[in-house]
Amino acid sequence: MFDTLGDKLQAALGDLRGKGRLDEDSVSKAMREVRLALLEADVNFEVAKDFTAAVKARALGQDVTKSLTPGQEVVRIVHEELTALMGSGDSRLAFGKPPTVILLAGLQGSGKTTAAAKLALLLRREGKQPALVACDLQRPAAVEQLRQLGRQIQVPVFAPSPSDPVAAARDGLDEARRDGRDVVILDTAGRLHVDAELMDELERVRAATKPTNVLLVLDAMTGQEAVNVATAFQERVAFDGVVLTKLDGDARGGAALSVKAVTGRPVKLASVGEKLDQLEYFHPDRMASRILGMGDVLTLIEKAEAAVEQDEQEEMERRLRAGEFTFDDFLSSYRMLRKMGPLQGVLKLVPGIGKQLQGLDVDESQLARVEAIVLSMTPHERAVPHVINTQRRRRIAAGSGTSLDEVNKLMAARKQMAKMMKQMGKGKVPTLPGMPPGKAR
Repeated sequence: MFDTLGDKLQAALGDLRGKGRLDEDSVSKAMREVRLALLEADVNFEVAKDFTAAVKARALGQDVTKSLTPGQEVVRIVHEELTALMGSGDSRLAFGKPPTVILLAGLQGSGKTTAAAKLALLLRREGKQPALVACDLQRPAAVEQLRQLGRQIQVPVFAPSPSDPVAAARDGLDEARRDGRDVVILDTAGRLHVDAELMDELERVRAATKPTNVLLVLDAMTGQEAVNVATAFQERVAFDGVVLTKLDGDARGGAALSVKAVTGRPVKLASVGEKLDQLEYFHPDRMASRILGMGDVLTLIEKAEAAVEQDEQEEMERRLRAGEFTFDDFLSSYRMLRKMGPLQGVLKLVPGIGKQLQGLDVDESQLARVEAIVLSMTPHERAVPHVINTQRRRRIAAGSGTSLDEVNKLMAARKQMAKMMKQMGKGKVPTLPGMPPGKAR
């Protein structure tokens, strides 16, 4: 979503990065480009104006003037202001005396029901015992959709029979409490537009269930209109935070950048894909880093930790220190990478890689061919790669439906990887072509 905005912001700040001294003209010119980039991203006009004014005031201040690298200081200021714009405080969900009730509100079509299931799966993986309650009695098949999603993620769905959504919410909460659930997520009805009937219903459901968290689900693809919807909801139903859906789409990002400044309520969660496990906590500082092309190492680490068990992490670290890297290790690493999500999205989290990926289409089918080659090896061959002679390579190529050349390339890549692992295990910087050997600092 933020690729276009990120490119434009980086271009606008590019001239400032290398400057040894900053003057008002160069800063003003850069801020005009930044403001234009924000407006094109569908950021609220007042928000964009206030943002650039704050950056300009700080960029021309004493701290930057005295800095040895004022251009880099401006980038740091933009990062800090972007973080503040999206909400610099802790935006985690609040949990009280069980069961904690989470009420999801929003318009029809915002992805509310799917978001409820994604949130339930996220909480279950954190050790909670969530339950879903179907309170959307307006949309045809909404209850059945929630039931199917609940079966997929192995979370119970309570769908009481009353036709009144308030009674359904209250009865569902009672059932979840009897079942020993510590978190209850209410999927409420939406409308095609904000109206009095919708607000009245939400107020009554809220009064009956006393939720700890009221989350407004907004479709990020609707841009500035999502912020207008949030403002309308805020006038009647006070919400604690926002869940942004479809953040992986090609929308311009205005909702994520504007909603906190306009409503005072932070984005707490963001849906970054269609799969049910693709809901993440929203970290403004990390998002600011991504927008400015700095990568996101913390999210990368969290994804890696979620994709591999603790004992596997320890074993992988031990083998790394020993300089070992067999095809079994290769296969484990590959499968861990696949669990972390689409490869292109993962690589963008690595600092410095995002820009290099511009215009590059990562063909994940090639990775599947690599896996096929490894799986065509015998367990002994995977554990002891040096026994794989030419005859065995031909057999592996035939068994995996690939060419001998592809098998040879994979063998060479593993050998190079093992060499790098050995150097890293000894505390050295890996030696690459054209790079002198050195010690790790």
